[in-house]
Amino acid sequence: MRNPVVAKAYADITAAVAVLTGVVNGVLTGEAGESGPGGLSPGVDPLQELSGDCLDILTGAAEADAQIAGLKAHAAATFVAAADAAALPEASPQAREMAVTAEVACALTIGGRAAGSFLAVSHALTTALPLTLAALQAGTISWQHARVMADEAATLDPAGAAALEAHFLDPDAPGAASGCPAGEMPASRFRHRARTWRERHHAESLEKRHAKGLLDRRVEYCPDQDGMAWLSAYLPADQAAAIWNRTTAIARGLQGPDEDRTLTQLRADAFATALLSHGNQLSHGNHEGFDPGRVPPPRAQVLVTVPVFSLLGVTEEPAMLDGYGPIPASMARDLVANGAGSFYRVLIDPRDGAPLEIGRTSYRLTKAMRNWLRLRDGKCSFPGCNNQSLDNEADHLLAWAQGGTTGISNLGQACPAHHKLRHTTPWTPTPATQNEPPGWISPSGRRYRSEHQDWEPPHWPTQLNQPDPLKQPDLLKQPARPRGGSPDFVHLGVSLGEDGLERLLHARA
Repeated sequence: MRNPVVAKAYADITAAVAVLTGVVNGVLTGEAGESGPGGLSPGVDPLQELSGDCLDILTGAAEADAQIAGLKAHAAATFVAAADAAALPEASPQAREMAVTAEVACALTIGGRAAGSFLAVSHALTTALPLTLAALQAGTISWQHARVMADEAATLDPAGAAALEAHFLDPDAPGAASGCPAGEMPASRFRHRARTWRERHHAESLEKRHAKGLLDRRVEYCPDQDGMAWLSAYLPADQAAAIWNRTTAIARGLQGPDEDRTLTQLRADAFATALLSHGNQLSHGNHEGFDPGRVPPPRAQVLVTVPVFSLLGVTEEPAMLDGYGPIPASMARDLVANGAGSFYRVLIDPRDGAPLEIGRTSYRLTKAMRNWLRLRDGKCSFPGCNNQSLDNEADHLLAWAQGGTTGISNLGQACPAHHKLRHTTPWTPTPATQNEPPGWISPSGRRYRSEHQDWEPPHWPTQLNQPDPLKQPDLLKQPARPRGGSPDFVHLGVSLGEDGLERLLHARA
């Protein structure tokens, strides 16, 4: 290395890694590298000590990785600026960019496309996302989290990008995200939460963006190895969610003591069978009742939270589709118009938009309570798990036999794998609340916070400024509330008292 200061700094890092490797190998333990007999501290269970040291090294390495990633981003952006300033005046911008990208690719031993992506994120971090860069340099978020932030902020204006990172990275910002901090959840889960926030706050309405995206719907086919292939579809969210839930329900129904296929295999077989059986009927001329230009409304269970004023067409506030996130108000109204078999009134807290608690004094949960639990948690509560609500199992946090009640605050929903983990290992859930799912305590005693739903207060229509919004004549002139039978459940969220909601809905019926 040309600069001796840089060379010495990296030599120190190499020496520190050697020390940590010695700890992992059981050679260095105790304070200042002092060792007891056999290289282990006296009076301490050697396996317990080694396990704790390894976990400390893993968490420290993750923080160091993030700090190094922040250093790389800063160095890359500074290199680009310096190279651009030193470039020959006659060189075109495209030529300068190609030269810089090639240099970075060679320095990092990565491909040109990966180098271009790295430079794009580095530019965003150093020019538009200061809080994200600071968090990365402090080691509180990873490079993957920083990439998510850059991706989601790419189509936002400067004010929107600043609000996005402040929501997740500034705990003192108005309406800051609650629950598990961004850096303590996997980047895949952070992407879901960041996308949800972006959909709600994008300067262009979700309705307009969805209309553009709808034009790009397609099915793609990609051959793979070993006689296999990928088949994927880009569809409206309600259709995709309904297909997934329906396929999962069919697969679960096929499980049994004599069935050796996994749920994943059964889901794939059910999907293929459904498509190929319809295709055979069509190929033999059986076109009765089939319109290729119209996709039938979803019949599988689809759980939607719709702000009531949005349902009535007074506002265009997005609805929330369980397992997906925000959807256009028009899509939610269409789901209701095509038929919700039953409605469950979900009254939400006007301060933060979170559902209010319901409870029950007997052990068994009602179907309504299970759906309410889905609303609170959104997915399996175990850290980083992506299993959606329909796959999860409701469970008492404090056992019924030990005095636990059947109320939302004493319930959690874990997927089958993590439900089994809870009952067969020392992993234990922490207490929950009406709005917060349980966290978890590992066998080593480390605590992991839960990932909360990012609830927001409902939007009130601008014309509803009178003390009693039910007296507004314009509201009562809106089209009547649609009736019908699919999906199974549509949840209406509104910050009114139950009697006020009753009056509002009866006025619209």
